[in-house]
Amino acid sequence: MALAIYPGTFDPVTNGHVDIVERASHTVDHLTVGVVQVSSKRTMFNVDERIKMFADAVAHVSNVSVESYSGLTVNAAREIGATVIVRGLRITSDFEYESEMALMNRRMAEDIETICLFSALEFQILSSSRVKEVATLGADVSDLVPKNVWGPLVERLEQQKASINN
Repeated sequence: MALAIYPGTFDPVTNGHVDIVERASHTVDHLTVGVVQVSSKRTMFNVDERIKMFADAVAHVSNVSVESYSGLTVNAAREIGATVIVRGLRITSDFEYESEMALMNRRMAEDIETICLFSALEFQILSSSRVKEVATLGADVSDLVPKNVWGPLVERLEQQKASINN
Protein backbone atom coordinates (compact mmCIF):
# COMPACT_ATOMS: atom_id res chain seq x y z
CA MET A 1 0.00 0.00 0.00
CA ALA A 2 1.73 3.19 -1.21
CA LEU A 3 1.03 6.34 0.75
CA ALA A 4 2.25 9.71 -0.48
CA ILE A 5 2.38 13.33 0.59
CA TYR A 6 2.12 16.35 -1.70
CA PRO A 7 3.57 19.22 0.34
CA GLY A 8 3.30 22.93 -0.24
CA THR A 9 2.06 26.28 0.92
CA PHE A 10 -0.84 26.35 -1.58
CA ASP A 11 -1.62 30.03 -1.06
CA PRO A 12 -3.95 29.83 -2.88
CA VAL A 13 -4.48 26.45 -4.46
CA THR A 14 -4.38 26.68 -8.25
CA ASN A 15 -5.72 24.50 -11.04
CA GLY A 16 -2.13 23.32 -11.50
CA HIS A 17 -2.08 21.97 -7.94
CA VAL A 18 -5.40 20.20 -8.50
CA ASP A 19 -4.05 18.67 -11.72
CA ILE A 20 -1.03 17.25 -9.88
CA VAL A 21 -3.29 15.81 -7.16
CA GLU A 22 -5.65 14.21 -9.66
CA ARG A 23 -2.79 12.60 -11.59
CA ALA A 24 -0.80 11.54 -8.51
CA SER A 25 -3.91 9.98 -6.95
CA HIS A 26 -3.86 7.36 -9.73
CA THR A 27 -0.36 6.20 -8.76
CA VAL A 28 -0.77 5.72 -5.00
CA ASP A 29 -3.29 4.17 -2.64
CA HIS A 30 -3.69 7.38 -0.67
CA LEU A 31 -2.37 10.91 -1.19
CA THR A 32 -2.21 13.43 1.62
CA VAL A 33 -1.93 17.05 0.59
CA GLY A 34 0.33 18.51 3.26
CA VAL A 35 -0.36 22.21 3.74
CA VAL A 36 2.64 23.81 5.41
CA GLN A 37 1.57 25.73 8.53
CA VAL A 38 4.53 28.04 8.78
CA SER A 39 6.39 29.10 5.70
CA SER A 40 9.06 31.61 4.78
CA LYS A 41 6.49 32.91 2.31
CA ARG A 42 4.07 35.63 3.37
CA THR A 43 0.67 33.99 3.01
CA MET A 44 -2.61 35.63 2.03
CA PHE A 45 -4.71 32.90 3.67
CA ASN A 46 -4.23 31.23 7.04
CA VAL A 47 -3.59 27.50 7.20
CA ASP A 48 -7.21 26.58 7.97
CA GLU A 49 -8.46 28.58 4.98
CA ARG A 50 -5.88 26.94 2.71
CA ILE A 51 -6.84 23.46 3.94
CA LYS A 52 -10.55 24.11 3.37
CA MET A 53 -10.01 25.55 -0.10
CA PHE A 54 -7.84 22.62 -1.16
CA ALA A 55 -10.13 20.01 0.41
CA ASP A 56 -13.13 21.50 -1.39
CA ALA A 57 -11.20 21.64 -4.68
CA VAL A 58 -10.29 17.93 -4.54
CA ALA A 59 -13.42 16.57 -2.85
CA HIS A 60 -14.13 14.61 -6.04
CA VAL A 61 -10.93 12.55 -5.58
CA SER A 62 -11.74 9.71 -3.18
CA ASN A 63 -8.23 8.74 -2.08
CA VAL A 64 -7.01 12.22 -1.13
CA SER A 65 -7.02 13.99 2.21
CA VAL A 66 -5.78 17.45 3.12
CA GLU A 67 -4.09 18.32 6.41
CA SER A 68 -1.53 20.69 7.79
CA TYR A 69 1.95 20.02 9.05
CA SER A 70 4.95 21.93 10.28
CA GLY A 71 8.63 21.18 10.17
CA LEU A 72 10.41 18.90 7.76
CA THR A 73 8.40 17.24 5.02
CA VAL A 74 10.21 13.92 5.57
CA ASN A 75 9.07 13.96 9.20
CA ALA A 76 5.49 14.68 8.14
CA ALA A 77 5.75 11.83 5.63
CA ARG A 78 6.92 9.46 8.36
CA GLU A 79 4.12 10.55 10.70
CA ILE A 80 1.47 9.53 8.17
CA GLY A 81 3.33 6.46 6.92
CA ALA A 82 4.09 7.89 3.48
CA THR A 83 6.99 6.49 1.49
CA VAL A 84 6.60 8.94 -1.39
CA ILE A 85 6.82 12.72 -1.68
CA VAL A 86 5.03 14.06 -4.77
CA ARG A 87 6.24 17.27 -6.37
CA GLY A 88 5.13 19.11 -9.47
CA LEU A 89 7.57 20.48 -12.03
CA ARG A 90 6.66 23.46 -14.17
CA ILE A 91 9.40 25.47 -15.81
CA THR A 92 13.05 24.44 -15.93
CA SER A 93 14.02 26.43 -12.83
CA ASP A 94 11.73 24.14 -10.82
CA PHE A 95 13.94 21.19 -11.76
CA GLU A 96 17.01 22.70 -10.14
CA TYR A 97 15.18 23.60 -6.92
CA GLU A 98 13.29 20.30 -6.71
CA SER A 99 16.36 18.16 -7.42
CA GLU A 100 18.26 19.88 -4.59
CA MET A 101 15.30 19.38 -2.26
CA ALA A 102 14.90 15.73 -3.28
CA LEU A 103 18.59 15.04 -2.66
CA MET A 104 18.43 16.65 0.78
CA ASN A 105 15.28 14.72 1.65
CA ARG A 106 16.97 11.52 0.46
CA ARG A 107 19.94 12.28 2.70
CA MET A 108 17.61 12.63 5.70
CA ALA A 109 15.29 9.75 4.80
CA GLU A 110 16.60 7.14 2.37
CA ASP A 111 13.36 5.19 2.67
CA ILE A 112 11.24 8.03 1.23
CA GLU A 113 11.27 8.60 -2.53
CA THR A 114 10.48 11.84 -4.32
CA ILE A 115 8.42 11.55 -7.47
CA CYS A 116 8.07 14.58 -9.73
CA LEU A 117 5.19 15.01 -12.13
CA PHE A 118 5.48 17.44 -14.99
CA SER A 119 2.75 20.05 -14.98
CA ALA A 120 0.28 19.94 -17.81
CA LEU A 121 1.20 22.33 -20.61
CA GLU A 122 -1.51 24.84 -19.71
CA PHE A 123 -0.13 25.09 -16.15
CA GLN A 124 3.58 25.46 -16.96
CA ILE A 125 3.70 29.13 -15.94
CA LEU A 126 1.11 28.92 -13.18
CA SER A 127 2.08 29.56 -9.56
CA SER A 128 0.24 30.81 -6.50
CA SER A 129 2.61 33.76 -6.31
CA ARG A 130 1.92 34.75 -9.91
CA VAL A 131 -1.84 34.36 -9.43
CA LYS A 132 -1.77 36.68 -6.42
CA GLU A 133 0.48 39.18 -8.18
CA VAL A 134 -1.58 39.57 -11.32
CA ALA A 135 -4.90 39.44 -9.43
CA THR A 136 -3.68 42.25 -7.19
CA LEU A 137 -3.01 44.28 -10.33
CA GLY A 138 -6.55 43.71 -11.56
CA ALA A 139 -6.24 40.72 -13.90
CA ASP A 140 -8.98 38.12 -14.07
CA VAL A 141 -7.46 34.86 -12.82
CA SER A 142 -10.75 33.02 -12.40
CA ASP A 143 -9.68 30.38 -14.94
CA LEU A 144 -6.43 29.68 -13.03
CA VAL A 145 -7.93 28.70 -9.67
CA PRO A 146 -10.69 26.28 -8.68
CA LYS A 147 -14.18 27.82 -8.60
CA ASN A 148 -14.32 27.58 -4.80
CA VAL A 149 -11.10 29.63 -4.51
CA TRP A 150 -12.09 32.53 -6.78
CA GLY A 151 -14.57 34.15 -4.35
CA PRO A 152 -12.32 34.08 -1.28
CA LEU A 153 -9.39 35.33 -3.39
CA VAL A 154 -11.35 38.34 -4.68
CA GLU A 155 -12.67 39.04 -1.18
CA ARG A 156 -9.20 38.94 0.36
CA LEU A 157 -7.79 41.21 -2.33
CA GLU A 158 -10.61 43.70 -1.68
CA GLN A 159 -9.89 43.58 2.07
CA GLN A 160 -6.20 44.22 1.47
CA LYS A 161 -6.97 47.09 -0.89
CA ALA A 162 -9.36 48.64 1.66
CA SER A 163 -6.80 48.37 4.48
CA ILE A 164 -4.18 50.10 2.32
CA ASN A 165 -6.57 52.92 1.43
CA ASN A 166 -7.50 53.54 5.09
